[in-house]
Amino acid sequence: MKTKVLSLLVDNTAGVLSRVSGMFSRRGYNIDSLSVGVTQNPKYSRMTVVVTGDDKILSQIKNQLNKLEDVVKIIELKDGESVCRELALVKVKADKDERQQVISIANIYRANIVDVSPDSLMIELTGNTNKISAFLHLLEGFEIVELVRTGITGLTRGTDEIDDN
Repeated sequence: MKTKVLSLLVDNTAGVLSRVSGMFSRRGYNIDSLSVGVTQNPKYSRMTVVVTGDDKILSQIKNQLNKLEDVVKIIELKDGESVCRELALVKVKADKDERQQVISIANIYRANIVDVSPDSLMIELTGNTNKISAFLHLLEGFEIVELVRTGITGLTRGTDEIDDN
């Protein structure tokens, strides 16, 4: 099984997300991660979709996405040729004795403490999937009250761009 990160340039119109995700559900494909946002051109949105499958399934996914009217262009964000990141917010239970330990771990990963209460800390961390997973692994000795991850988003390196040409 392989994992691919696909960057889709799509029309910025109502229902695009539903049509794209509907293609996955109709065909029984799973979406590992999905993030969507408007681009520098408000006519388009960018969808970053992470999918897993064998070569045949991954090829079928790209072919089916290309058939959708709303999809303008698809590129694969490959390791070394692109920068991919995700954001995690983690609320950790930490009393006054544990707080400094959690802050030290956060500092090692260049994470930000974005909220403090008497019995918890909220940490914001941006990075690649491996960095976030390693950070969460170090927090296993603490009680994670809540956790949310945005999913991967990314761009190709250099001046290449995904556009409507």
